[in-house]
Amino acid sequence: MKLKTLTLALCTASLLVACAKSPLGRNQLKLYSSDQLSAMGSQAFDSMKSEQKVSSAPVQNQYVTCVARHIADQVSDDVYAGQWEIVVFDDDQVNAFALPGGKIGVYTGLLKVAKNQHQLAAVLGHEVGHVIAGHSNERMSNSTLIGIGMEATSQILQAGQVGNSQMIMAGLGLASQVGIQLPFSRVHESEADLIGLQLMAKAGFNPQESVELWKNMEQASGGQRQPELLSTHPAPQSRIENLSANMSPALKDYKTAKNKPDCRE
Repeated sequence: MKLKTLTLALCTASLLVACAKSPLGRNQLKLYSSDQLSAMGSQAFDSMKSEQKVSSAPVQNQYVTCVARHIADQVSDDVYAGQWEIVVFDDDQVNAFALPGGKIGVYTGLLKVAKNQHQLAAVLGHEVGHVIAGHSNERMSNSTLIGIGMEATSQILQAGQVGNSQMIMAGLGLASQVGIQLPFSRVHESEADLIGLQLMAKAGFNPQESVELWKNMEQASGGQRQPELLSTHPAPQSRIENLSANMSPALKDYKTAKNKPDCRE
């Protein structure tokens, strides 16, 4: 691709930054349609189901499905109007995820750290929060934009015969990771925490248990974490402080919730 074309694409994409906003009012870059993201999510989920062991334990499946359904019921039809597909994967990793197109996956290892339905709801609310905020679209869009920018810079360096261009490009790659991609990831995680806090409270789960969840997470990690600057996730203590600072409105939603779920493992 010619440099002129690359530069034009880069400038055009940059103009889209203010065209979308997150639920918390932050400007976002979104280059992909909802249909495209849903198709990608469905394809990825089908691949995971074929490659990973799916739990056949009835009690676990009923428990996770119960919590997940109550969270999913709080999602606007503008985000996803269909029936959410919920799968429990038989794996010890402490993790869960939600994908565009109404997909939720939970690993059995998570159930050892999320001690009750409220803590599980905090995790699932967080993961569904990513979908509501369009974070996957934003991550892919920023990666696309960074790729265009890196290629344009490479051609400029080659055309100008700049010395040590490979070293400069390597430095730019690190800069884009630490300066753009990692901070965006941490912003996404913090946003998803707050959206998830609201979702779980409106679904009738006790939002105060989100704080206890992250205490459990920190204990389970054994303190083995990268510095927050170089981590895609905020430190557990940062998350606890963020959740605690926003607890008051969540407690009001919890108290006025029409239903108080009784999901039991």
